Amino acid sequence: MIIGSQQQFTATAKGFGAASTAVTWTVSAPAGSSLSPGDISATGLYNTPFPAPASVTITATSVATPAVKGSVTVSLSEAPGARGPALIVDTGNKTHAISPDIYGMNAFSMLNAVGKAVNLPIDRFGGDGTSLYNYKLDVTTAGSDWYYKNGVEHGGTQEDSSFNFQVKNDKAVGARTMGTVPMEGWVANKGTGCSYPRSIYPSQTKFNPYDPKCGNGVYPKGTNGCTEEKGCDITGNDPTLIAEPIDNAEWAHGWVSYLVSKFGKAADGGVAVYSLDNEPSWWDGGHRDVHPAPSTYDEVTNNGIATAKAIKSADPTAGVSGPVVDFWFNYFYSKKEIESGWMTAPCHKAGSNPTDRDAHGGVPFVEYYLQQFNAASTAYGARLLDYLDLHTYFAGSYNGQEVGLAPAGDTQVQEVRLNSTRAFWDPTYTDKEHPQPNYKTDANYTSSCNVPQQAPQLIPMAQKWVAANYPGTKIAFTEYNWGGQENVNGAVAQADILGIFGKFGLDLATLWGPPDPVKQAPGLMAYEIYRNYDGKSSMFGDTALSSNSANQAQLSVYGAARSTDKATTIVVINKTYGPLTTTLSLENFKSKNKSAQAFLYSNANINAIVPQSAVSITPAVDSGKTGTISYTYPAQSITLFVIAN
Repeated sequence: MIIGSQQQFTATAKGFGAASTAVTWTVSAPAGSSLSPGDISATGLYNTPFPAPASVTITATSVATPAVKGSVTVSLSEAPGARGPALIVDTGNKTHAISPDIYGMNAFSMLNAVGKAVNLPIDRFGGDGTSLYNYKLDVTTAGSDWYYKNGVEHGGTQEDSSFNFQVKNDKAVGARTMGTVPMEGWVANKGTGCSYPRSIYPSQTKFNPYDPKCGNGVYPKGTNGCTEEKGCDITGNDPTLIAEPIDNAEWAHGWVSYLVSKFGKAADGGVAVYSLDNEPSWWDGGHRDVHPAPSTYDEVTNNGIATAKAIKSADPTAGVSGPVVDFWFNYFYSKKEIESGWMTAPCHKAGSNPTDRDAHGGVPFVEYYLQQFNAASTAYGARLLDYLDLHTYFAGSYNGQEVGLAPAGDTQVQEVRLNSTRAFWDPTYTDKEHPQPNYKTDANYTSSCNVPQQAPQLIPMAQKWVAANYPGTKIAFTEYNWGGQENVNGAVAQADILGIFGKFGLDLATLWGPPDPVKQAPGLMAYEIYRNYDGKSSMFGDTALSSNSANQAQLSVYGAARSTDKATTIVVINKTYGPLTTTLSLENFKSKNKSAQAFLYSNANINAIVPQSAVSITPAVDSGKTGTISYTYPAQSITLFVIAN
């Protein structure tokens, strides 16, 4: 059986009369193998893994009599070598500078050795917990992520806080820091306690297994009039049990002023960028104990402008990013009307009752946000928003399960992971989870509940919004994760994403859930191929070159010129499960160099990028200007060529 394929198995249990002919299916790897055997469905459909053991055993077990079984051993082999698509890099066509900040991560500074290994450029202090972070006490609250419980983050004091610790560590590895300022009107008020204590609400569906005094804030069916099978949210709680009210702008000004006094202004090496809170679409979910009402256009926009002014007044050189919204429909509608739309018949869609958008001239939320910041900046006399900040969890789904933030899975799951990186750029890629927003002025608006799909094209879409509404604003994707980082497949996906970010001109990106250096080495290798491929801090180029593949589903190619030594650097990614041989054309190739250095990351050595033998460059024929490299790219691999000037 070829790795990357599927096979349907069938079996019938006989001799049990009318009891049952049904079987259950299992798959196992040979004894002693550490490799996954893949997955087999309840109906016997088998999906291979990658990497794969030499064979697997498929077993059918009688439902009626489990002692009765039948097995077959299946050999697994790599797909045979094939001709790959043509690749072209125009070494004379420099398209734009590649921002180093696209190689950022979230809260990675705790691991200094790894931060140095990837030459981390920017490190974000963000996530749900930072929404109520009290810098004076170094305390936050976990919200719905963990029983609405408060906790001390690091040292428990203003001077010895977790944020200060991150800034210091970031400086040690040469990374800039991106902070998050609260904007919900509350911050945690002490290092202990929770919003739904057992002493006040003795009947809840769950209690903290490590601190049974704290519950999940959900009544079970039958309690306090709850009629829902899954329980009902407790309402009317006292937020001051865990939080204190703040004036958002005043709090931000105080914190930034303190950080400037401690670390200097952003221009002098202090905190570089401040995000305006985190994912306002879920304030009424993750932090419903203090913010039970869904966010609106006006709350997020007006509070954001006031808070941005406070930040800029304390440090005019610092960047500000917002609105930090995190899912497709919140790009176009407020959370208030999304929830209303979900409850509105007959379609129960996010845009079914767009009252907030109607009240704001029909302008999509993100575009309205940009317009208002543009106007406010003009009145203020200086830019107030430096980055349009979006969270982009757009990894695809397989059998109803998202592949992002998930293990690598079998090869069918892996193919979804690799295919869905197209959400960042491809006008032909669609996903049923991201239909058109379906506002009445949309070109393809329909009154039908069957809404057409729309290609996200996340980077071009954001660039278009900025150009039309607030020119000069940079674009940041401060949370994303395509999963599988423990597997070479996750490394291939991550390397493809970083290549896309560079090719399409994104300004800043920070991976959520940075790779564990022990358990998720492949995820780190995807960064090192761009940031430290030889262990000597050598990096991918900083100016993008026009690069194209005849079939990016098989091979992706990303070229860049390196300003420090004029070298040409090229990353080629094989997304298939077999080796592909093809020709890489180097257009307008002026270097007299007849060979290229090559570096390979593949499953052959999961823990390192391995230097390869020098690769020959065939010079241009006669008066031509195109050199060529003929090469075979291993299955699921990342290859880097470095051509000296």
